[in-house]
Amino acid sequence: MDRTKTREVKIGNRVIGGGNPVLIQSMTNTKTEDVAATVTQIEQLTDIGCDIIRCAVPNMRAAEAIKSIKKQITIPLVADIHFDYKLAIKAIENGADKIRINPGNIGSRDRIKAVVDVAKERNIPVRVGVNSGSLEKDLVLKYHGVTAEGLVESALDKVNIIENMGYENLVISIKSSNVLMCAKAHELISQRTDHPLHVGITEAGTVYSGNIKSSVGLGIILYQGIGDTIRVSLTGDPREEVKTAKHILKDLGLRKGGIEVISCPTCGRTQIDLIKLADQVETMVSDIPLDLKVAVMGCVVNGPGEAKEADIGIAGGDGVGLLIKKGEVVRKVKESEILSCLREELLNWEK
Repeated sequence: MDRTKTREVKIGNRVIGGGNPVLIQSMTNTKTEDVAATVTQIEQLTDIGCDIIRCAVPNMRAAEAIKSIKKQITIPLVADIHFDYKLAIKAIENGADKIRINPGNIGSRDRIKAVVDVAKERNIPVRVGVNSGSLEKDLVLKYHGVTAEGLVESALDKVNIIENMGYENLVISIKSSNVLMCAKAHELISQRTDHPLHVGITEAGTVYSGNIKSSVGLGIILYQGIGDTIRVSLTGDPREEVKTAKHILKDLGLRKGGIEVISCPTCGRTQIDLIKLADQVETMVSDIPLDLKVAVMGCVVNGPGEAKEADIGIAGGDGVGLLIKKGEVVRKVKESEILSCLREELLNWEK
């Protein structure tokens, strides 16, 4: 797919826009002022592929904690600010790599300018965030409700305010929990600006429902070449956000690397606990740095044929386990040994 060409923006040691790879963001759910807990969570997220982390800054202690957190992490940190412009200034002064504000709730233009001036001094990007849940009343009236057009107008109004202050180091975020509205808003805004876009379906829900909504919404948007960073917003462990984001990017061909596990649906021919086996394989391969497709099949009759598109696969049933490469059975072992057999093959894979 052709990527929409946006401006390059540097965020700490990463770059978005300008055709650079789509980066994965997540957000900590620890108290930011609890430095140890926050650093631990950021390290966990970094280990599984998070590229940029956002931390809530609801008070001055959280803003001051950024200084200590920054010293202990390796990925860029975005400070998330609502309402209090002084927190934004303090977060920037303490080393935030990007600042996320909604100019609509920061207050007067003087307060917005105070934040922009400090960001300009340090050349820190400002992410302008607009959310369907906080769309201005005049735009709700103008468009007879919360609409994609209203979201776009609101976002561009905020962008214009900051640009008129002489600063264009910006990233735009327009989010809605309504998948189709969010997709339409991104289609519209991508035609009217070349600022990088941070994409996500906000308040998507639990790990189950949120993954579905995010996958559908992000899939629609990213497939059109729109988006420079993404976040899967879930009510759950932030690590689930990163895992899902990686899958979305890989399935769309926007990211390579890592083992992809495919598995057949269960049916009446299945003679092995396929659900358990597929889960075990997915967990087992997570630390193996290969770019491969691994198939997990439920029966020894159809398994080899169905696994032809995979680099390597396994099938089992009736006490027998088969190791399959490109559709050909290369080894037969006890069913109980098939998982360890697969891991051994992967660890000794010739790159």
